[in-house]
Amino acid sequence: MAVLFGGRSGEHEVSRKSAASILANLGPAYRVTEVLIGRDGQWHVDGVPVRFADALDVLADQNVVFPALHGPYGEDGTVQAVLEWIGVPYVGNGVLASAAGMDKAVTKTLLAADGLRIAAGVTLRTGEHPTPADQERLGLPVFVKPARAGSSLGVSRVDAWWQLPEALSVARMFDSKVLIEPAVNGREVDVAVLEHPDGRVEAGPPLEITVTGAGFFDYDAKYGGGARFQIPADLPASTTEALQDRAIRAFHALGCRGLIRVDFFLPDGGEPVVNEVNTFPGFTSASQYPQIWERAGIGYAELLDILIAGAVKGRSGRSAVPGGVPR
Repeated sequence: MAVLFGGRSGEHEVSRKSAASILANLGPAYRVTEVLIGRDGQWHVDGVPVRFADALDVLADQNVVFPALHGPYGEDGTVQAVLEWIGVPYVGNGVLASAAGMDKAVTKTLLAADGLRIAAGVTLRTGEHPTPADQERLGLPVFVKPARAGSSLGVSRVDAWWQLPEALSVARMFDSKVLIEPAVNGREVDVAVLEHPDGRVEAGPPLEITVTGAGFFDYDAKYGGGARFQIPADLPASTTEALQDRAIRAFHALGCRGLIRVDFFLPDGGEPVVNEVNTFPGFTSASQYPQIWERAGIGYAELLDILIAGAVKGRSGRSAVPGGVPR
C-alpha cells in the first residue's frame, strides 16, 4: 500500500504530520510505500524525486492508497480523480464528496437541501463586497473565511465593519471565493463519522472544544495547544443523539464514504447548527478525529485497519484484491 501526503496547499505541513502518525501506527502486515508531493509539485517515492508519470505507475501498482492530504490539490477531489482514473482503491471520500466538502458554500447548499440547519452567510467572489443590506442582515461580529481552505487558514473575526477590508484581503490570500458568516453563540462540538467495511455508518461521541483566552479555534489554537477537547462532551443523551443523527445525515447528504468530521455550533436550547465538514480531518494522534474514536474504544491502529479494509473491499463498487494482503 502507499501513503500519499504533502501537497501544494497551505496545509502541507499538517499533511506531513498526519502521515507521520499514520505511518507510525500501521501494523507490520502492511508493506508501505511513501509518496510525497512537494510544495513545488515535485513527486517523491520513498524519498527519491520521480517524474509524475513514474509516480502514477507506483500508485497504480498498489493494493490501496491512503491519501493523507489536506486542503486544495489533495482533499478537494483532485487527487481522488487521479486515483479513480488509474483504478486503484483508496481510503476516504470520492471525487464528488471531496470537492463538495472542500467548498464551504457548496456544502451549506447541499446540507440545507437535506433539511439540516446551517449558519447563514454571504458568498463573495472576486471583486465583490457585501452590500449595506447584507451587513444589516448579518450583524456583528462576523467571521470571514476562504470558501475552499482548511485548518482555519485565512479566517478572521470582524467586530467592526472597518475591519472587513483587511479580513477580506487575508481570506483572499487563500481563495478568491470568500464567505462572511455571522457569529453563532453556542458551544462548539465536533462529531466523527466512520463507515465500517460492512457498510455500517457510525457516529462517535461528541467532542467539545474550549479555546483558552478570548480567541477562536483558529490555526494557532488547533496546532499550538491553545484548545482543550472534552470527550464525550457534557451533554444530555437526547442532544448527543441529535448531533450524531445530524452528522450521519450530513455524511449521506454529501455522498461520503469512509469518514467525515462534522463541526457544529450548539446554541442554548436550540437546533444544532452545522458549521463545517471535513472530508479528511487531521490525523495526528492529537487530532480530534482519532481522539474521538480512541474514546469510543477504537484505537488508532484499529481505526486505520477499518478504513483500509473498507477501501480494499470497495464501497464504491470495486471488489477486494485477491488474497487480501496489503502491500
